[in-house]
Amino acid sequence: MSRKRFIMIRFGFLAGLHALFGFSMSLSVVVPLSSSMTRQKPGRSTRSIYLSLACLSLTLHLLLAFFCLSVLQTACVLPTSSFSSTSSSIPRTDTQHHLSVFHSSSSSAASSSPRNEAGPHNDVHHKVNANMFPHKGRNSFNEAFEREKKLIGARKMPQKVKGHSKVEALFQHPLYNLPRPELQEEDWLLKVKTNKDASNAGSEEEEWEDGISNDSKWQSASQEKGYDKVAWTSDVETHPPWLRFHLGITRWELFNRKDPNLAQLTHYLTTQRIISVVQKTGGTQLKLLVSFPNYGQALLKPMRQSRDAETDANLFYFSDFERHNAEIAAFHLDRLLGFNRIPPVVGRLINVTSDIREITSDQRLSRTFFTSPVGNTCFHGQCEYYCSIEKPVCGQPHVLEVSLAAMLPDLSLAPRRSWRSPWRRSYSRTKLAQWEKDPAYCDTVKQMPPYNHGTRLVDLIDMAILDFLMSNMDRHHYETFEKFGNESFLLHLDNGRAFGRHSRDEPSILAPLQQCCSIRRSTLLRLHLLSLPGYALSDVMRESLAQDPLAGVAPLLSEAHLHALDRRLATVLRVVQACQGRHSDVIYNDIEGHD
Repeated sequence: MSRKRFIMIRFGFLAGLHALFGFSMSLSVVVPLSSSMTRQKPGRSTRSIYLSLACLSLTLHLLLAFFCLSVLQTACVLPTSSFSSTSSSIPRTDTQHHLSVFHSSSSSAASSSPRNEAGPHNDVHHKVNANMFPHKGRNSFNEAFEREKKLIGARKMPQKVKGHSKVEALFQHPLYNLPRPELQEEDWLLKVKTNKDASNAGSEEEEWEDGISNDSKWQSASQEKGYDKVAWTSDVETHPPWLRFHLGITRWELFNRKDPNLAQLTHYLTTQRIISVVQKTGGTQLKLLVSFPNYGQALLKPMRQSRDAETDANLFYFSDFERHNAEIAAFHLDRLLGFNRIPPVVGRLINVTSDIREITSDQRLSRTFFTSPVGNTCFHGQCEYYCSIEKPVCGQPHVLEVSLAAMLPDLSLAPRRSWRSPWRRSYSRTKLAQWEKDPAYCDTVKQMPPYNHGTRLVDLIDMAILDFLMSNMDRHHYETFEKFGNESFLLHLDNGRAFGRHSRDEPSILAPLQQCCSIRRSTLLRLHLLSLPGYALSDVMRESLAQDPLAGVAPLLSEAHLHALDRRLATVLRVVQACQGRHSDVIYNDIEGHD
């Protein structure tokens, strides 16, 4: 309670007592005067004056008492936290601003993203069980949730880049605008079928196997509660952002950086109402599959530890929690390197109660919810290693940070093949993998398909460079789309164990580069560019990450992690330089004819 409020209440209490005292004194004056007047019989005018003064005094005291009582009835609002003194200036995370800046470097022809009317931090879409909160209705609960999110997000907002944007300058550089061969029909992962294709398919089921009929309309037949009634045609304007993302995947990359749909996709991930949540099967850690009203889905990874928590040096690489901010940062880093091989990932604040607990149909997940001793809503799910009551995921008390990654097309439409990495670690506390014992291990790999021809080996080295920069030691498998065979890019999926340690670099991650001494020319030139002060990797990474909605809560990567990126980049360039001193065929020229 503020000192000013306390003084006003105390003053009101004393004024009320004073009014009562004044009223009693007025009566005590009137009564003796009337008795004395009966004895002395004073003049009528004198008696009138005494009575008038008594009434005036009583009236003033009563007015003062009423005023003080009204002050006492005013609600005393207790400050909810240390942020209350600056509540009027609490910054809000403007998602639309983030998205527009984030993608302004994509293309001058890119259309602006849809206006964010709700915002990721202003939508509580689901009702709350009144039995759980008997003293609060839905509105009061929603208001409380909004206050929690504001308090969590009340720290320093990322500052706008002054002057020119380094990210925009980077993406305008010729190395990020190299011409590609014109895409042929077989270079698209999915396609919209024509009526001729549909008639040759032989059945309706085959007609819809990997496309939408050209002149017909697909209408949702689902009667499930919460899904939108949609009607999609061959017109791209009728497709939701997630479908446009799927239809834009090619042989060479997951998305085109200049595609305006990228902004719409990340916007939809942060603002769409969540209508279904189930636990994703497989894996050693907790992952959730969330669904949206437009039939889109995303992979959710929750916040398990603070962003600044560094991996314990005594832990093995396979013993650490996955990080939600690592998934977000990996997407940004992959994009800045020019790879575009990680599905778009964005951060979001959700309500553990209304966005997960109350809408999940997964009994394995729902029965793991509990309330912690300090009143936070927690759950742990069921998985192989890190799902127990001793390792829960908790809101504050309901607000939870998560990462949301756009899902790839269903395996029934676009099958993927999983490949075991030749440089896979042993995942043993005592044993070493073959590549850790044999310096000439790459000579063996080069004799094995698919590494004996094409670009698969330099693709793998690209992935190793990405993993070294973000200190990811957990790359045991990788995937490719079966349709493209061996002539395609590698999917850089599952990066949750990256960015765990900034104080130490792990040189063994670079084993493919060190042992094979081969690297794409385009990759090497971009690495050199990112080592220059005008395009410093730490600077462009900081600027890019600042556009994520969760940057309003706290920076997604600490300065120590950003500086580690520059240090590791210099290490990669030194390894390439050492290779060039020993071999003459280090550079794989993938941009021949483009100086």
